[in-house]
Amino acid sequence: MTDKMLDIRNLKVALPTERGTLNAVRGVDLSIAKGETLCLVGESGCGKSLTATALMGLLPRYAKVTADRFEMAGQDLTAKTDAKLAKMRGRDVAMIFQDPTSALNPTLTIGRQLTEGVMRAEKLSRKEADARAIEMLDRVGIANPAARLTQYPHGFSGGQRQRIMIASALMGRPKLLIADEPTTALDVTIQAQILALLGELQADLGLSLLLITHDLGVVAAIATEVAVMYAGRIAERAPVKDLFRAPQHPYTQGLLAAIPVPGLTPRGSALPAIPGRVPGLIGTMTGCAFRDRCALAGAECSQDPVPRHSPAPGRFVECYKAAEVAA
Repeated sequence: MTDKMLDIRNLKVALPTERGTLNAVRGVDLSIAKGETLCLVGESGCGKSLTATALMGLLPRYAKVTADRFEMAGQDLTAKTDAKLAKMRGRDVAMIFQDPTSALNPTLTIGRQLTEGVMRAEKLSRKEADARAIEMLDRVGIANPAARLTQYPHGFSGGQRQRIMIASALMGRPKLLIADEPTTALDVTIQAQILALLGELQADLGLSLLLITHDLGVVAAIATEVAVMYAGRIAERAPVKDLFRAPQHPYTQGLLAAIPVPGLTPRGSALPAIPGRVPGLIGTMTGCAFRDRCALAGAECSQDPVPRHSPAPGRFVECYKAAEVAA
């Protein structure tokens, strides 16, 4: 038995466009151990959400998804079928979407939206499904859960709707939970509550958690491991403390430098910004995608393959200049 809940190698997602093929995910390697929290972090448009959607099998049919290895919950899905993935969704892996307002159907009661899937998948009776829904709503902190089953999404606040989304994801008692920026639309206080809730649920239920975010503050609060994504690839992966203490990719350094430090960053001062723009991903790309924005880039950075260094067990960085950055 493997101790990995997720193990993928060389995941690629290509989307046809009028201008050519958009290679949005360009060979991603990801693994998550049982009970681990991996944060997938990077700026908007780097491929985080597409990676998660590909894992769930929810991309449109015109998207071309390939992988050398695709194992989830101990099952080999390299030659996956829609029916097999559909059977796993909810039971083995579930996803919390970033906008509960659009993810919840405004015309259906909360009770129906929570129970419909498990009644079909597990052949539960209405009474059994309602009992599980009440249990999950109570677990995520919704007061008087039995009475709330008959209410509609508009009767809940933004934070409550996000809690309902978490309850919905837990209805099938999954082993792996994917959370796609679950706190983006929430204020800071509610954001902290949702993060604390996810941590409690993980500890109580033994979940593995893939948390997608662009907020490094969220990463510091909840992550076990961090994978930094740029232009469709993982630039660096490390335990969270090691990443914050000693980032070894220039892109990671740029992200961390842009965070104000209380007591150290002068009030009103300009924060450092990463120069340049993210490269277009239509067509083929050679070398390091970050080279045009990197102060250390040299001629070798335009060549393939970009070397992968492993400075410590469980850590890697894809960069020609990793030794210089580390120094």
